Amino acid sequence: MAFSSQRASSSTPSTSQCKYQVFLSFRGIDTRRGFTAHLYDELWFRSITTFRDDNELERGTTISPTLLRAVEESRIAIVILSPNYASSSWCLDEVSKIVECKDVDTILPIFYDVDPTDVRKQMGTFAEAFNKHKKNFKKDKAKVQRWRAALTKVSNISGWISKDRDESDLIEEIVEEMCSKVYPTIFTLPVSTTKLVGIDFRVKKIELLLDREAKDVRFIGIWGAGGTGKTTAARLVYDRISHHFDVTHFLPNVREVYATHGLIHLQKRLLFPFLKEKVNEVWDVDRGTNLTEHCLCNKKVLLVIDDGNENHPL
Repeated sequence: MAFSSQRASSSTPSTSQCKYQVFLSFRGIDTRRGFTAHLYDELWFRSITTFRDDNELERGTTISPTLLRAVEESRIAIVILSPNYASSSWCLDEVSKIVECKDVDTILPIFYDVDPTDVRKQMGTFAEAFNKHKKNFKKDKAKVQRWRAALTKVSNISGWISKDRDESDLIEEIVEEMCSKVYPTIFTLPVSTTKLVGIDFRVKKIELLLDREAKDVRFIGIWGAGGTGKTTAARLVYDRISHHFDVTHFLPNVREVYATHGLIHLQKRLLFPFLKEKVNEVWDVDRGTNLTEHCLCNKKVLLVIDDGNENHPL
């Protein structure tokens, strides 16, 4: 395997076992259309697969099995504790399930417009909520006690407090923390725990060539015979450093896709995260090129073109 570097002129559970990297537990009436929506969008933009319940209304008092399964299938749980969080038996069932099946270092609380002490000791709006729960669940005092214990445990975990914080800064800080937790930091194949022989040197060499602190544009080429680990090395570098970039794309099997579907199809794949359904407006190569320049302008971008050549530039 060989490498080349070109500097362009400047221009303007284990992870593999988890269906989701993050589970968001939140009270819809407090944060669904605001804080939670913005946090969810930023997590997905950084390629962090996130579960968020999209049901607007609770149906009955029993939590959906789908939600409980999603908790189990998520690596990290973010609990957004807001003023009306405890008024929802669904939220309380969620946080109880989270405490039951997650380690402390995979539970991250956000105290959104609430004091951690009010959560810990069930005071304020949390006291009001539990007064109602005690009446509604007279025959199941153990459930109410589990809810209290779960809130107390979560409130004792170090997290974020929204008071006197700029919301966009808070979300950025949370997303950066998620990136540091979910992206792999050891050189292993996704389906194996066996360390890859000789991969450290290759990956480190690519990272040196990239020089993330540089302010210019760089092209790194990896070439060699088939089966020598080119794609594996590129994928590992991508997984390791992608969270440092504003925009990231890993385009696999580009040669095959180009031969079958053409350049416009590749452009659409690159632009879909920005344009969504409007990506169908890319009807020719020139328009795709112009939209790519517009969408990626002034952004820090990491683009990996797997199995590509000079015949199909994006």
